[in-house]
Amino acid sequence: MATGLRKSILIVDDEKDVLDSLSVFLRRNGYGVLVADNGKEGLRLAKKEIPSLLILDLMLPDIDGSDVAAALLSHPSTREIPIIFLTSIMTKPEQEESGELIANRTIVAKPCKTDEILSLVKDRIGPATV
Repeated sequence: MATGLRKSILIVDDEKDVLDSLSVFLRRNGYGVLVADNGKEGLRLAKKEIPSLLILDLMLPDIDGSDVAAALLSHPSTREIPIIFLTSIMTKPEQEESGELIANRTIVAKPCKTDEILSLVKDRIGPATV
């Protein structure tokens, strides 16, 4: 049985523990993973690799995550990439109350559980292989 193409996820977060834990978890679940610890590198990788999904921290040291998303939205090759925003400036109750889902954008409050992220990933792009 031939295996399909593996879907890739770009994680952009300046917190090393978030990058490490999410990347290991998503790889174990069959996804290809790219990581960047700042917005400029995230933009570069997104435009070069065109990932299936972006997991993006809103608070980055160089470029705000919403500005990264806006730049990707304005670029023809990256405008359709679904984004899961991670933020520590919104609490879990605020997230649940707001139910924030805007087009291909979902907002998740930190700390988040890996199974919650996996569920969102599967909802947005499906299983790891096609």
